Amino acid sequence: MTLDESRFSALADEVLEHLCDTVDDVLGDAVDADLQAGILTLALPGGGQYIINKHTPNREIWMSSPVSGAIHFGHDAGKWVSTRDSSQVLQEVLAAELTAKFGTNISF
Repeated sequence: MTLDESRFSALADEVLEHLCDTVDDVLGDAVDADLQAGILTLALPGGGQYIINKHTPNREIWMSSPVSGAIHFGHDAGKWVSTRDSSQVLQEVLAAELTAKFGTNISF
């Protein structure tokens, strides 16, 4: 199902806000989480960062990770699923990487 631009923006904004709020709640001062204009930046201590943003022309969310590199996610059946590997879901990939990095269980 192809999303129109307004529906895509609403869904993408919702997930980006949820990711930002959850990182703030669980990891607190360990990660500098900043959400501005559809771009979520998670700055890690000691360097490295995640950039997670809306890519409206493709109706995707793009994530740049210091662990897994660049991954594009499309909306499918209520989930943000990798466009190259349907077993990868945005929230699950990010949760696994942050949990491994900080030793604190995080789930979105």
